[in-house]
Amino acid sequence: ALVSRRTPLVEMLTAERLRLQQAQQQRRSAIAVDLQAHINWLEKRLAKCEDDLSKLLRSSPVWRETDQRLRSVPGVGPITSLVLIAELPELGHLANKQLVALCGLAPHARDSGKWHGKRTTRGGRARVRTALYMATLVATKHNLVIKTFYLRLLRAGKEKKVALTACMRKLLVILNAMFRNQTFWQQPSEATPEA
Repeated sequence: ALVSRRTPLVEMLTAERLRLQQAQQQRRSAIAVDLQAHINWLEKRLAKCEDDLSKLLRSSPVWRETDQRLRSVPGVGPITSLVLIAELPELGHLANKQLVALCGLAPHARDSGKWHGKRTTRGGRARVRTALYMATLVATKHNLVIKTFYLRLLRAGKEKKVALTACMRKLLVILNAMFRNQTFWQQPSEATPEA
């Protein structure tokens, strides 16, 4: 419930900050003052929500261990970890293809007769997909396995979004294997970044 509550708080903060920027550009000081007061209130609510989440996480030994396992992977931060704990309890219990489909990362064909369209991903758990997207963006810079895979896909001519989605799927499969085998992240020694 707290993870679900955090999402609209972040969305409202983003929207209000954009409105504040617009009000400042249009020199509407009365509106800007009101918006800034609302932003301050939302920031306090978000901080309280995140503090409650942190306390709740620390109160459970199982959640603490799950958080440590998730955050051992380069790219997975505290928010991604919280979202995966709350929204994806199936991690480590489903086959890779089932888990990928559950998160909306499985490519679906758009074919009709002899016509073959582009494969697309859709459906699934949107908050999990969003969290994995952010984690993958970081992982393409700091996680040697994901970075190598991403660069290989780009060199093969894949579009950046397609390559990033494939990396999201790979990251999810890695996390699933870690939970299935009850292991922490270990950086493979043979992986080398490719320029």
